[in-house]
Amino acid sequence: MYAVTNPATGELIEQIENATEEEVGAAIGRVHRGYDSWRRRTVADRAKIVSRAAELFAERAGELAAIMTLEMGKRINEGRGEIGIVVDIFNYYADNGPDLLADEPMTIKGGEAVITKGPIGPLLGVMPWNFPIYQVARFVAPNLVLGNTILLKHASICPRSAVAIESVLRDAGVPDDVYVNTFASSSQIPAILADPRIQGVSLTGSEQAGISVAAEAGRNLKKTVLELGGSDPLIVLDTDDLDETVKATATARMRNCGQSCNAPKRMIVLADLYDEFVDRLTKRVADFYLPGDPADPETKLPPLASIAAADEVAGQVEKAVEQGATLRTGGRRVGPGAYLEATVLTDVTPEMDAYYEEIFGPVVIVFRAETEEQAIAIANDSPFGLGASVFGTDRERSSRVARQIEAGMVYLNSAGGSQADLPFGGIKRSGMGRELGPAGIEEFMNKKSIRL
Repeated sequence: MYAVTNPATGELIEQIENATEEEVGAAIGRVHRGYDSWRRRTVADRAKIVSRAAELFAERAGELAAIMTLEMGKRINEGRGEIGIVVDIFNYYADNGPDLLADEPMTIKGGEAVITKGPIGPLLGVMPWNFPIYQVARFVAPNLVLGNTILLKHASICPRSAVAIESVLRDAGVPDDVYVNTFASSSQIPAILADPRIQGVSLTGSEQAGISVAAEAGRNLKKTVLELGGSDPLIVLDTDDLDETVKATATARMRNCGQSCNAPKRMIVLADLYDEFVDRLTKRVADFYLPGDPADPETKLPPLASIAAADEVAGQVEKAVEQGATLRTGGRRVGPGAYLEATVLTDVTPEMDAYYEEIFGPVVIVFRAETEEQAIAIANDSPFGLGASVFGTDRERSSRVARQIEAGMVYLNSAGGSQADLPFGGIKRSGMGRELGPAGIEEFMNKKSIRL
């Protein structure tokens, strides 16, 4: 069942029945039929449609932001910001697609060759609720330009976002059988992946969801891209403006109510700054206490995406404290609705669950490191490897540290983030493959070698 439930109040707004097996089969048939004509259209033609989609996303930013606010509690201003990134992504692939897909001539032993770049066929996208439109854009924009067709299964709490995205793409000129939304259930994903007409799958979601989809994809020899969880470290080496560093780190952690895969979740601070950093961070995080309506631009603390999500994070905090962590501020459920006080934890050790698990909510964990080497060791002592940040005044030193961190992305003097022209993805249990930038269009690409 797909359902719209306002997380600020817990009110059930709408329910939609899951697609039947026949409806899912028909959707697969549609993207299969649409593939032959779509891939034969010129890259310039496909790019023009994707460019028009960017314009329509921009025009409908207010409407789309309001949908996200209702469905998963995103602050209205953050929703508009999300659409801004979506527009950038569609424009990036519309503008750069023809060059990214140009043939690559090669001089080889005994002659010449060319590498052509084309699509591989219909793809399945399984998308999450935390960034309902941005996550879809990362997958859809490059693959539409490339010539693949898409069957999209969105999160069960985001049916209105799913319909709104399909409407934008349809109005932009994407043919009916090129992008198809399905209200399939999670239990129907194995059958979709077993269908020989589907050639690959991209999933953004939890570690457990990634394990399940990767197993089915592997069983059926389907190309897979996974963007999973993260417990990103943020190392503070030194600073000439501690207040600004604290503000940047707190803001980044609390963005989207802490529900960002690549948010800095573990602050690792060198010993000479640690005490003052923790004191100032605690005071700043406490400013997020007052819960409010996410549709109100003045609200600082929106709800989490669901009451179940809020209960889960509150349980993780409670368990950390039971196991010996120090609760500096927050940690309590407030409401009604899916609200949780913004939280700071310290004294978390490897014996505690919170040391290794991802906490997907407004919770900051701060670690003390005596040396640069220990800071790097703490950063790498994680099953995840999505992103990381290094704050410091010496660029050369920060770059040296960044190169030693086990992650797919590292940001210097900024806390996480995303931009259309920079590849996004992780290692370890944070997934496989890359989205965005030039790499994002290559994951489901047939690089065909032709010897001349």
